[in-house]
Amino acid sequence: MEFFEEHKKQIILIVTGILLVCILLTYGKKANATWIESALGFVITPVQELTSDVGNWFGSKIDWIRNQDTLAEENKQLKEQVALLQEENKRLKQYDTENQKLSQLLKISQKYAQYETTGSKIIAKDPGNWYDVFLIDKGKNQGISANMVLTSPNGLVGKITESGATYSKAQSILDSRSSVPAMSIRTGDLGVVKGEYSLMNSGLCRMEYIDAEAEIMEGDEIVTSHLSDVYPSGITIGRVKEIQTDANGLTKYAIIEPYVDFKHLDTVLIIGADKTTQEAQP
Repeated sequence: MEFFEEHKKQIILIVTGILLVCILLTYGKKANATWIESALGFVITPVQELTSDVGNWFGSKIDWIRNQDTLAEENKQLKEQVALLQEENKRLKQYDTENQKLSQLLKISQKYAQYETTGSKIIAKDPGNWYDVFLIDKGKNQGISANMVLTSPNGLVGKITESGATYSKAQSILDSRSSVPAMSIRTGDLGVVKGEYSLMNSGLCRMEYIDAEAEIMEGDEIVTSHLSDVYPSGITIGRVKEIQTDANGLTKYAIIEPYVDFKHLDTVLIIGADKTTQEAQP
């Protein structure tokens, strides 16, 4: 100890010098950590890993939430686009259906080339399942007047009973006030097709005043006759569903099933004035 006390300054200088030399020799070339660094690493590394894992977990959750918000917004936009496309598709189908019906009306109008004709839509009807009384979207402003005849691609519908400026009221052959001179195509037997309240709920009507000797039978096609001053002759009405003899035994009557679907009627062809008659007038 005395030696160390006597030479303390020299020993410190020598040790310091040796340490400096070691530092200089090993600077930038150290391959292994010191025990102090190892000890610190043993403590710090798990904490760093935990911190890193927690940070990564929170980061992934934030990204997931952001992605969910983005997906929700994209899903909302896609649903809106799908709804718009579905609505547009419905409109296109409706237009296509209307065009088909108008095309059918145009075809049957060619059968009545000698008459003024125009298509019309039904805009309202009396309560109930059947179109017995209804309104159409054309009136006096379009030259429509009472007693003009209404048809469809399947056959006779009825006639106009009164007209307003932009609409007209119509009566179908099912209405109890309707009366149409008619005949059987096969036999030529005549009668009058009338609406009857008890038959209307079944979509049927009645042909009356058929001669008792008439050969008309079930399945015969019935059309308008030449005896009418309202209805052009030859317009299809329907077929005979049943034949019965009246109580007096002098006449028969027939139950008629119209060809027109009076439950789902939405367009009609209006048959107006005879063009040949108009041309013949001075």
